[in-house]
Amino acid sequence: MASQLIRWGMARAMPWKNGGGITHELAVFPQGAGLEDFGWRLSMAEVASDGPFSAFTGIDRTLALVDGAGISLDFDAGGEAVLDTPGAFTSFDGGVPVTGRLIDGPVLDFNIMTRRGVFRHSMERLTLEEGHGLECPGPASGETIALVCVSGCVTVALAKSGGETLQPRDCLLVTDETDAPLILGGDGKVCLARLVPVA
Repeated sequence: MASQLIRWGMARAMPWKNGGGITHELAVFPQGAGLEDFGWRLSMAEVASDGPFSAFTGIDRTLALVDGAGISLDFDAGGEAVLDTPGAFTSFDGGVPVTGRLIDGPVLDFNIMTRRGVFRHSMERLTLEEGHGLECPGPASGETIALVCVSGCVTVALAKSGGETLQPRDCLLVTDETDAPLILGGDGKVCLARLVPVA
């Protein structure tokens, strides 16, 4: 299994598409792709004030809270999603107007974007307890798994490359044409995302 550990602070920082904040681009596919031609993109955004999200027509998005008291997403078409615990997430159409409203001060969020019809993604929040390991299916052909630690300390045992230890805000990417399982341990919370090509 091939893996890449991205420690907090290593990712490229860049302005939001609408200029309203700073995002840290963790990974993008294909490598070097821009905002208009990526297949998938992973990032973490620093949100310091209320305001509109950037519009990404044709993109499916999932947003998870990593740090801070929380954020409320108000959709212009109606509805609201409140993310107020580490790892809480919501999925939505990136082209739909949405406004973020902070609950109590700045937050850091984890953002997944996939281009509709090219890739799809899923997300789950896992809670780990010391002494109780958790086995997860590894990536199948063409897939990428992203693990983001949102609290505590998380260990990941990999079939070929040993293992890694994730601290809060760290991200681990795992790719390979194998479904060898990932063994997770530790005492933290982690968001596990799967990025899957559409056949």
